[in-house]
Amino acid sequence: MVTYEGLPLRTFDLLTKLREEYGGNKTILSAKERDEWMLYTIEESQTIVDRLSLALLSQGIRKGDRVAIASRNCPMWNFIDWAIQQIGGVTVPLYTTISENDYRYNLCHSESKLIFINGVSVYRKIEKVRDDVPGLQNVVSFTALEGTTCLDDFITLGNDVDPSMLAEAKADVGRHDLATIIYTSGTTGTPKGVMLTHDNLTSNMKCLGTLFYVRPDTRFFSYLPLSHIFERCVVMAYMNRGATIYYAQNMATIINDINEVKPHVFTTIPRLLEKIHANIVLKGKKMKGIEKKVFSWAIDLGYEFNECHQNSLAYNQKLKIADKLVYAKVRESLGNSIEVIILGGATINPRISKMLTAMKMPIMEGYGLTETSPVIAVNSPVTRRIKIGTVGFPLDNIEVRIAETGEVLVKGPSVMSGYYKAPETTAEVIDSEGWFHTGDRGEIDSEGFLRLTGRVKEIFKTSMGKYVSPILVENTMLESPFINSIIVVGEGKKFAGALIVPNFDQLRLWCKENGVVYTTDIEMIQEKAVRMHFRNEVERLNKNLGDYERVQKFELLPADFSIEKGEVTSTMKIRRQVIQEHYKELIEGLFS
Repeated sequence: MVTYEGLPLRTFDLLTKLREEYGGNKTILSAKERDEWMLYTIEESQTIVDRLSLALLSQGIRKGDRVAIASRNCPMWNFIDWAIQQIGGVTVPLYTTISENDYRYNLCHSESKLIFINGVSVYRKIEKVRDDVPGLQNVVSFTALEGTTCLDDFITLGNDVDPSMLAEAKADVGRHDLATIIYTSGTTGTPKGVMLTHDNLTSNMKCLGTLFYVRPDTRFFSYLPLSHIFERCVVMAYMNRGATIYYAQNMATIINDINEVKPHVFTTIPRLLEKIHANIVLKGKKMKGIEKKVFSWAIDLGYEFNECHQNSLAYNQKLKIADKLVYAKVRESLGNSIEVIILGGATINPRISKMLTAMKMPIMEGYGLTETSPVIAVNSPVTRRIKIGTVGFPLDNIEVRIAETGEVLVKGPSVMSGYYKAPETTAEVIDSEGWFHTGDRGEIDSEGFLRLTGRVKEIFKTSMGKYVSPILVENTMLESPFINSIIVVGEGKKFAGALIVPNFDQLRLWCKENGVVYTTDIEMIQEKAVRMHFRNEVERLNKNLGDYERVQKFELLPADFSIEKGEVTSTMKIRRQVIQEHYKELIEGLFS
């Protein structure tokens, strides 16, 4: 096997590397099947991957051909990914939650010849667009579905293929060959196909592997979709260091799965941690007497945590008491084994990071994009480069600088080769010197840490001449356990306003405790007592913002922003322009 500075040269070489280091019997992947956690060893994984590759070859798939996957996380996702790539094919991962139109566009644009699917809901969408995708030769389903080829039957198609064909195909794949095309769910416009090579992915794996604490017995829990480059790359980086990956059954079983697996680490996006924080705060509000005072004291103590190990002796003594009385119980509810939480997707309120870190569940907040394979910077306990409120220190093989406009620019081996079939669009984001323009605003402090301050196109200017970062204000407001989603508006207006989606589960509890009869969600957001309660929540959190950033007026919405309406992406990022168009009259009413 050819390696590059200790890392697999190509993504699928990972299995060979692991076999050489740990032997074939080490478990690397696991998922729950029929109420049992099924374990897959390195040897079993390689066998399945090879059989899949032979089946693909039997169907005429060759180097450069695109093959799509639309499945929830499971070991078979990884097996198919490696099987496609080790014969020189290009994996096109698709979210299971995207619309029929997105499936039609992505499959046609990529000219995918096959698609592997998992689930009836996905097949219903594919079935409706199948006739519009002339190049699609077959739909392979993980389970038997009428109109598809069952995966078990598909694998047998490779039984008569000469294994030497696979060996020749693997030998023909180079590190700079295309490995995957990932369609960004971007917040504006048509999805773009990001082209990433084997070298793009393995170069990012190389740097990430030095920033994690990993042991051969480390359990990594995964619930974010593998179709997102963040989860896919971090999973491979941990696997490369010998960890075992455990996949969640679905979103509804996450907490139960965590308690069964008792993971040492998991990746997440801010929203889950915001909900955990909100639930902790709400639990404290329900307490009474001395119990409530102790709980509140412990939470406030966590907000004061210093991540650079500069806490005073007196503070550390208090921390031990808080841990015994409060923090240990919170950890127990999350499996009681968590050593670190890796955060991506968006920035999080520093107070939440401080509190969870004080509870001995430190946050590794990082930053990256699909176009950078993905990680650009990260806070790492290994290097002790940690500063809460920043997205960390740039990776060693990546250059980062701030343009005069405040935009974050990146250069390095993990930057994409371009957008598929879109050279003009590629030229708009990668300049003549090779710098990738991220579209994010940021600053690098005196110690070299990167701090994000918003999107270049999303920061707006009020009529008073003040610039407002909606993301900053939104993250502050999401500290409330009663706010599920929010979008801040105010371009050219005198002040900032907001559309707020309540957390209706928490609102029901509040109504019950305060003698307010709960009828329907639509009626409750018009209820005077409810509106006053949200006004008080907004005013409480406004105190953490500058005068010009504070939300002066808001409207409550009866339902959350949805993927189906195009209001959020598959990774739950807000599409501001779409939402502002959908609620145009309501927004105008805020400022009239």
